[in-house]
Amino acid sequence: MSDQDITLQNGEFQLQCNGDIARLKTRPVDEDTIDFYSTFVPPECRGGGTGAKLVCHGLEWAREQGLKVVPGCPYVKTVVKRYPQYRDVLTEA
Repeated sequence: MSDQDITLQNGEFQLQCNGDIARLKTRPVDEDTIDFYSTFVPPECRGGGTGAKLVCHGLEWAREQGLKVVPGCPYVKTVVKRYPQYRDVLTEA
């Protein structure tokens, strides 16, 4: 799995995983802020870093777009604790 495998469709980052799809759902808050409100990884794909890969990809994308991220999904906060280089992208807006 590489970052090229992750797609953004209808406000959702998606990654194919064993015939299913892992998802990071987003929604705009305002023109400068996006909410990462839901992360789902199929049970057979858990524990291998799939969710963290999705979240990190999403945070990189937000940084490139000049957006701040509201960590509406608790898992997003967990990932940022593990990867503190993304702290600057978060906001509690």
